[in-house]
Amino acid sequence: MTTSFAVTWDYRCPFARNAHEHLAAAFAGGADWDVTFLPFSLSQAHVPEGGAPVWDDPDKAKDLLALAAGVVVRDQYPDQFLDAHIALFSARHDDGLDLRKPDVVASVLDRVGVPGDKVVAEVETGAVVQDIRRAHEHAVGQLDIFGVPTFVVEDAAV
Repeated sequence: MTTSFAVTWDYRCPFARNAHEHLAAAFAGGADWDVTFLPFSLSQAHVPEGGAPVWDDPDKAKDLLALAAGVVVRDQYPDQFLDAHIALFSARHDDGLDLRKPDVVASVLDRVGVPGDKVVAEVETGAVVQDIRRAHEHAVGQLDIFGVPTFVVEDAAV
């Protein structure tokens, strides 16, 4: 029987990085899991009461770049998602790279065989940010999620 669950991520969080590295290792070891990777914006989670949502604030667009790139890779390059996913976490936490810069994100993706410029161009259309918004608002509103990593089984989140 296949185990099904979802898990949130934001590349800014070292705890999410740890959890996602363990998931990637489990998959490499043959885990038969059906995992849905859900973007969650820590930038949005830290907007002060009454503040402008990050997806509506042009000055915050760069804060969503890597997360949006991860969503594009998840959706358009699923066979390369885990490699790109772990590479983006490593770029942030091992190399100290600024994942708010398009050239940095593109370079990280290029190194794992994903066309970085193409992914960044897709992010810049703005459509992916709306996908993140919907996922984030559902997570907060329906599941009471407030951070990453959060694991979700059916309608229970921890």
